[in-house]
Amino acid sequence: MTIIDKLASSLNRRDEVPNQKLAMQIVDRNDEKAVEELVGNLTNKDREIQSDCIKVLYEVGERKPALIAKYAGDFSSLLDSENNRLVWGGMAALDQIALADPNTIYGMLTK
Repeated sequence: MTIIDKLASSLNRRDEVPNQKLAMQIVDRNDEKAVEELVGNLTNKDREIQSDCIKVLYEVGERKPALIAKYAGDFSSLLDSENNRLVWGGMAALDQIALADPNTIYGMLTK
């Protein structure tokens, strides 16, 4: 079973509980491969998968920002998305990264 198979939309769930539980599992296992798979699916053609992926990623960031910090550039690129859920989620992820690694976020700012 892939990480995508564990997302709320893949389980035909309309709530966020599966995504929150998945985030906790990823943090507990320090699962960098799962994070990589989720980031890779932020551009999935299915908007529900995109939304679930960003939800899990910022939930991971709330618990362990270091797990998502190296993807700050990916989250920054979401700020230009037409999908408001990705924009909001990208900002939430960047917020968590800023707590753990403010220099990375500072370096992204334009003056």
